[in-house]
Amino acid sequence: MDVVTQWIRTTWTNRSRGGPPAARREAFPLTEEGTPLLHEIDMSEQDDFNPISSVRRELPNPDRVAIHEAGRLLSIELRPEPGTAPARWQRGSMVLLRPGQWLRWRIDYRITHAGGETYRLDTLNLAYRPDAAAAAFAGVPARFLDERTQLS
Repeated sequence: MDVVTQWIRTTWTNRSRGGPPAARREAFPLTEEGTPLLHEIDMSEQDDFNPISSVRRELPNPDRVAIHEAGRLLSIELRPEPGTAPARWQRGSMVLLRPGQWLRWRIDYRITHAGGETYRLDTLNLAYRPDAAAAAFAGVPARFLDERTQLS
């Protein structure tokens, strides 16, 4: 499938909550061409928000992003991570993209564990049949979904 995906996950605790590093980047340059391409970037308070990235020739996890081609359109269903708070009850179910279009989806989470609470911001950039992978996320996305909410 002719899809380029970049998934940026930023994780922090109350120590840096609301600080600039927690929401530092929305897109990173891509250095590889071809599809499918999955570029994952993890940044955490624990690693001083230094990006750790990996690139693979595959589609995103279908439990998180369901992708189907329907004629000349790409149908994308974005699924919040299970077991995290707050629950997202009122939300759209599907996004459609035409060739050459891309979307940006932002969603945040609060994760409670024995050591306290951790917060995470996910930014998913997904392009359908981009002219060039390296320029897939330049400019303004055709679709922008912002599901960030109050995490307290």
